[in-house]
Amino acid sequence: MSEATSASENNFVLYRYDPSIPVPAIAAGLFMIVTAVHCWQMYKSRAWFLTPLVIGGLFEVIGFAARAFSASQTPDWAIGPYIIQSVLPLIAPALFAGSIYMILGRIILMTDGESHSLIKRKWLTKIFVCGDILAFTVQAGGAGFMSGGGVSSMHTGEKIVVGGLFVQILFFGLFVVVALTFHYRMRIVPTVRVSSEYLPWKRHLNALYLSSALIMIRSIFRVVEFLMGNDGYLFSHEWFMWVFDALLMLFVLILFCCIHPGGIRHYINEMKDSPLESSSTPVQLQEYSTS
Repeated sequence: MSEATSASENNFVLYRYDPSIPVPAIAAGLFMIVTAVHCWQMYKSRAWFLTPLVIGGLFEVIGFAARAFSASQTPDWAIGPYIIQSVLPLIAPALFAGSIYMILGRIILMTDGESHSLIKRKWLTKIFVCGDILAFTVQAGGAGFMSGGGVSSMHTGEKIVVGGLFVQILFFGLFVVVALTFHYRMRIVPTVRVSSEYLPWKRHLNALYLSSALIMIRSIFRVVEFLMGNDGYLFSHEWFMWVFDALLMLFVLILFCCIHPGGIRHYINEMKDSPLESSSTPVQLQEYSTS
């Protein structure tokens, strides 16, 4: 074990173990492959609302590549690579969340189901994306603060990061409530468009639920990790980060590769030319009010 890992728990320690070199290198490679697939799918489908998701994937690639480089410096770690590997994977899921929020808005548009949403579609994306930007900013600021190197800055940064994670969890919880309510109402009283043609809205909603659950689990893990502190059990064992952060976020990207939201755009374009567009909303409102 290196001298740094045996340092007093009262001192700031970059790693409380000798970090693995091959694991982050493999992780960077896997994220690079999946992110490249997303870039191609996004370009092909012109689904530019997935840009935050792609940027988040790039953050994961750069972050884990920096971690592999940082691990190769054991035990004389430079602060630069450590900051990169600490900050980018921490804030990447907030970017994933930004695209997830926009996907729900497009599902609502695809089904012509705005009357079933708790929040009007034009406000839904704005509210949740603004909350996501807030969570992103707070987490990034806290991670940067922690990289200052002092005990005081470390503890202050941990508190800031936890605050940002709580903001993310709060907005994710509200988002799930909105999505579930929309799903329930749509099942009880389908819109004319949903009743008259095949739309894969349930499939995309289920993908949102699963991805949201994965990000929520990861966020809760990070909250517990930071609450336990730099000298806590989770920070002192590397495998927790790989299982409860990196692996879960890789699954999120793979999930959206398999159920790509870019397909929603095709159905939205069809709706613009459909004669049902002008008549579906009044019908669904009348049906829903009598249920």
